[in-house]
Amino acid sequence: MENYLSQEFLYMLSIPIHGTAIIGEMVYSHYIKRKLYTVGDTATNVYMATLNFLLDLLMKGIAFGVLYFFYHYRIFDFAPEFGITYWIMVFLLQDFAYYVHHYVDHYSRFFWAVHVTHHNSEHFNISTGFRSPVFQPLYRYIFFLPLALFGFHPLHIIGVYAILQIYGTLIHTESVKKMGVLEWILVTPSHHRVHHASNGKYLDKNMGMFLIIWDRIFGTFQKEEDDYEPIKYGLTSTIEDKGPVNIVFHEWKSIWEDVKRPDINWKQRLKYIFYPPGWSHDGSRKTSRQIQQEIKEKTV
Repeated sequence: MENYLSQEFLYMLSIPIHGTAIIGEMVYSHYIKRKLYTVGDTATNVYMATLNFLLDLLMKGIAFGVLYFFYHYRIFDFAPEFGITYWIMVFLLQDFAYYVHHYVDHYSRFFWAVHVTHHNSEHFNISTGFRSPVFQPLYRYIFFLPLALFGFHPLHIIGVYAILQIYGTLIHTESVKKMGVLEWILVTPSHHRVHHASNGKYLDKNMGMFLIIWDRIFGTFQKEEDDYEPIKYGLTSTIEDKGPVNIVFHEWKSIWEDVKRPDINWKQRLKYIFYPPGWSHDGSRKTSRQIQQEIKEKTV
């Protein structure tokens, strides 16, 4: 079982699935005469995925080492015969751990500076799922440590994460509309279109990767509304320089510009680093929650 749950095996298994899906969507976009893909944007997605993959390989030993350390001091010791209940628990807890991880990525600017690379495309297609946050392998495993401490095997934790990530890549599409009753249970393409939107009402919503129930429980759910303004993908501020260096580091540059301001104190400097994106000491910018509160007040 362990061999089939290895991250490399699962990703190798997913190549023909993702490849077929991407080619199929390209053909479909040509058929309906919509420019869902561009050469430059798709090349950037491949570039980001390659950088992320190489760093992930370098970090693999450290990530597993830390996970095994916590697993060594595990609170519970599940027997292999625990069966289906064990695997259901791994899937549920891993999916929740990803939700927490993703929530932090969006609500702390320090982590957003890494995660933003996944959102800075103005297109939304299956290849967008490969537009990986380059530096995420440096810290992603930290959010999975509680699972190892609870007694889940590190290989199972990472293997289930890989399975969920394969699903998460496929929901980056405009080609699949709403999916009926599944909209209540799973993170669907419709839910994820909202997540990638830069429209005020949709900002920082639908953080889940497989199950949408975490968003419904913790108040980060927002459905795609047919009578709302059309979705605009990308960031609230357009990146002018889409070069290979700036596309990765643009938010870090913005943080540095804020931190070195001469008219703020050290407490405010730290807030510019760790508070939600959009926070400003003088109210000149707004966080997603402030934007959504203003929208709510206008509609009352």
